Amino acid sequence: MGKLFGTDGVRGVANEHPMTAEMAMNIGRATAHLFKKKGHTPKIIIGKDTRLSGYMLENALVSGICSMGVNAIMVGVIPTPGIAFLTGSMRADAGIVISASHNPFQDNGIKIFGSEGFKLPDETEAAIEEMIFANNLHTLHPSPTEMGKVYRMEDARGRYIVFLKHTFPKEYSLEGNRIVLDCSHGATYRVAPETFAELGAEVSTLFDEPNGKNINLHCGSQHPEVLAQEVLKGKADVGFAFDGDGDRLIAVDETGTVLTGDQIMAICANLMKKEGSLTNNLVVRTVMSNIGLSVALQSLQIDSIMTQVGDRYVLEEMQARGAAIGGEDSGHLIFLQHHTTGDGIITALQVAAVMKKEGKPLSELAKIMKVFPQALINVTVKSRPEIATVPEIMAIIQEVERKLGEQGRVLVRYSGTQNMCRVMVEGPSQEKTGRYCRQIAEVVEKKLNV
Repeated sequence: MGKLFGTDGVRGVANEHPMTAEMAMNIGRATAHLFKKKGHTPKIIIGKDTRLSGYMLENALVSGICSMGVNAIMVGVIPTPGIAFLTGSMRADAGIVISASHNPFQDNGIKIFGSEGFKLPDETEAAIEEMIFANNLHTLHPSPTEMGKVYRMEDARGRYIVFLKHTFPKEYSLEGNRIVLDCSHGATYRVAPETFAELGAEVSTLFDEPNGKNINLHCGSQHPEVLAQEVLKGKADVGFAFDGDGDRLIAVDETGTVLTGDQIMAICANLMKKEGSLTNNLVVRTVMSNIGLSVALQSLQIDSIMTQVGDRYVLEEMQARGAAIGGEDSGHLIFLQHHTTGDGIITALQVAAVMKKEGKPLSELAKIMKVFPQALINVTVKSRPEIATVPEIMAIIQEVERKLGEQGRVLVRYSGTQNMCRVMVEGPSQEKTGRYCRQIAEVVEKKLNV
């Protein structure tokens, strides 16, 4: 049996396995059958980002869901965390998002939320896979009188905006603040500007004209360079860049300096501790977090715990240990007192709230954490053996680790969503980290592309 689900749902190139109309229909069928409960009219909410292939996959999912006697509610283009919110507030049985997040437009993906608005645990994803690969879904169809209907929800965006605004402190407003938003030609292109404008901000918006093919193209959280220029040019107070599906955030301060997710986490955790909302005095971070975050949290006398990469693992640890904040350096942050999943707009609102409450510019707040120089090289690979089983790669890693000593670290891991091996080195200087990173990447490329 093949494996469909990766670290963040099912993902691949549109119109190629597993991102085909046929597979989407089967995912719709299996999800509908699994979540269908007796005693009420079952319904599943479906949303998407701005990719061209979203139309094809949306219709295939709807067909699969209705064929199992479940109603489908289509909400159109909305950020991934918007679907998590709507699933819970509408008391739906599940929510499905069609998106490949920060990936290029030719990719697409399917993510599923349970009725409470949380991403599915591994065992539920495994049950969906098992049903699909058993190849007997057609035997589970209900009678013609019991098939599902399709509804289009017109006010989804408005509901989500109201929810977002409630995460910003009522006693403050953004009047008099200039904010630049980079919407990545993605799912936030209407929601984010409207939310900040309704809170009183003077909003300038970049990359808000999706055409189905320009999502994440030289813009968004992966490419904040234009945003930084616009913040400086417009003398803005802050800039926020979202990714294609709106669950990540990268910030730019008033000097045009880009802040990472780790810096945002340190800034927010510090205020939460002061206000008494940092439950169990704990922050959950991942193995990709910069060493500087660990150092900053120690100096603030805040505990932290590390998980493997992936927001689902961050969330699991947060729930298990009662943490209120956790996230990834990529800008995928979870504020559990506000939402069940990472939400780029909520993160942006929390940063804006800290600036208001502290009465300081973002550049001043960012001094709380020193970012250690980091080099990251993504190597496209043909094979994915366990890194520990490739002697040449292990030898170069150990050599670099010996040279760095206590002043840095090495992390070599495969991407959960692409055929890539990520090589990351942190160290005392940009020159050293860059050089060591290239040395390891060369060996990785040589050994994994045979």
